[in-house]
Amino acid sequence: MVDANNTTSNGGRFSDKVAIVTGAGRGIGQSVVERLVSEGCSVACVDVQSDLVEATADAARQAGADAKAYVCDVGDEQTVKNTVAQVVDDFGRLDVLVNMAGILKASVSHEETLENWDRILRVNLTGVFLMCRESIPHLLETGGNIVNAASTASLSGHPWFAAYGASKGGVLMLSNSLAMEYAKRGLRVNCVAPGGIETDMTKIDLPEEADIDILVRMMPIGPMGQPRSVADAVAFLASDEADFINGEYLRVDGATLA
Repeated sequence: MVDANNTTSNGGRFSDKVAIVTGAGRGIGQSVVERLVSEGCSVACVDVQSDLVEATADAARQAGADAKAYVCDVGDEQTVKNTVAQVVDDFGRLDVLVNMAGILKASVSHEETLENWDRILRVNLTGVFLMCRESIPHLLETGGNIVNAASTASLSGHPWFAAYGASKGGVLMLSNSLAMEYAKRGLRVNCVAPGGIETDMTKIDLPEEADIDILVRMMPIGPMGQPRSVADAVAFLASDEADFINGEYLRVDGATLA
C-alpha cells in the first residue's frame, strides 16, 4: 500500500497535478495510484468494483493525498462521460490519464465465442478510446498526457489469447494515432507494454490444448515482474522528465523470448 511516510506534503513530480487511473482497484492500476500519490499527485481512482476502488482511494487519503473513488465501466459510453465530467468538476482540472483497466481470458481461437471476443475488446480497447475521447479536451487545457496499457501481446503473437492480443495491438495503434494527431497541440500519448506481471489477472485457467513449450516464450526469463515496476514506468512517462517522448511504448517484461 501507499507509504504513509512519503506523502503529498513532500512534493514530487506530480505536485499540483490531477490524474485519472482506471483499473485502480487492484494490480497494476492500484500500484500506479500508490506511485503517483507518493509524488504529490491528486488521483481519481476508477474501477468497476466499488469495494476495491474505495479501498485504494482510502489508502491514498490516509497517505495524505486528495483522492476519490469512482465506480465506472469503461466500456459504457455514458458512464465514462459522466465519470470524466465528475472528476473534472471535483478536482477542477485534469493533467494525466492512465488507462490500466483490462481483462484477460484464454481460449482456443476456433472455439472462441463472439460474446467473449466483444467483451474483451469493449473493455481493453473501446474503454481506452472512450476514456481518451472524454479526457482529451481537458488534457489539452493543461498540457497533459496519456499513458495507456499496451502489452507484450501488442508486439508479438500470444497463442490462446487472440482477443486479448487484438485488443492490446489496437491500444498501441490507437495511442500512436492520438500522439500524432495531437502532438502540435501539446498532448503526449505513450504506452507501457508489460510482460509477465504477477497480478490476479494473470492467474487464469488455460485450455487443455495450450502448449506450455510455446507459452514459455511469452514469460520473463527470470522471475515474474511486480506491479510496482510497471507503475514506475508509468510515472516516468507521465512526468515532465518524458516531455520529449511521444507515441512510444516502454516494454516492461524482464526480457522474454517472444
